[in-house]
Amino acid sequence: MVRQVHITELELIVPLFDQYRVFYGQASDLNGAKAFLEARFQNKESIIMVGFKGDIPVGFLQLYYSFSSVSLESTLILNDLFVNQNYRNLGIGSSLLKTAQEYCRKNQFKGLALETATDNPAQKLYEKLGWTRDSHCFHYFWTAK
Repeated sequence: MVRQVHITELELIVPLFDQYRVFYGQASDLNGAKAFLEARFQNKESIIMVGFKGDIPVGFLQLYYSFSSVSLESTLILNDLFVNQNYRNLGIGSSLLKTAQEYCRKNQFKGLALETATDNPAQKLYEKLGWTRDSHCFHYFWTAK
């Protein structure tokens, strides 16, 4: 089962969010993770969906709001997607992605964007669920620090 969570359920997502950050090489910081997520909820800056195995939260995704100036439409960025390693290959990731797609359709967003590593095996799942790889532009990033 996948469902959107709210600030009152913050404790469900904090351990998963911390595991996600550790997966990407960051030090564990439960207090920092909680403060970051709490700010996203309070400022209405993101949408978080959690995947459950029974009553256990085992995966999540986080969507951020964005806009397309060219099409004059709102879009969503799928910024974070994580499934606890003990629950991978059970369809949790697929369910999270499908729920995000349905949320996007239901709420009339133009679509969903995501960025992933070139060696991420999840690319096959994205393509299976109708995502297309952008091959007509490059992605650049400038770091201020």
